[in-house]
Amino acid sequence: MSDLVRFGVSIDQDLLENYDRLIGERGYATRSEALRDLIREALIQQKIETQTEIDALGSLTLVYDHHARNLAQEMGAIQHDFHKNILSVMHLHVSHDDCLEIIALRGVISEIAELSNRLLSLKGIKNGKLFLTLPSSVITRSE
Repeated sequence: MSDLVRFGVSIDQDLLENYDRLIGERGYATRSEALRDLIREALIQQKIETQTEIDALGSLTLVYDHHARNLAQEMGAIQHDFHKNILSVMHLHVSHDDCLEIIALRGVISEIAELSNRLLSLKGIKNGKLFLTLPSSVITRSE
């Protein structure tokens, strides 16, 4: 980690009280720890939105109809097309009709997004969500 820098922040009393309550509920020991996480999250989000050709990590969570015709084959074919981006797949049977699939991903953001969009748009997928983040070495790197 680089040298620590101290700085002052002016903030409305009510806002600070609500922030302190929030970070206490989340288990932060200090305001500094919570603020560092907020800054990291803002940097990650900005890079993900503006630099689609950088490497990222992620997970795609899908809920789908177990009985949907050809869905498993279509999902498998798409996943094979993107095998270099898939680290692991966890498949869970959550009810008689529903399956939950969690796919751990790594690679260029644009490729991960394409894989996710292709899977999410399949008939029989009931719901899904892509979560992206960055390797720690990329978060503060200037590009």
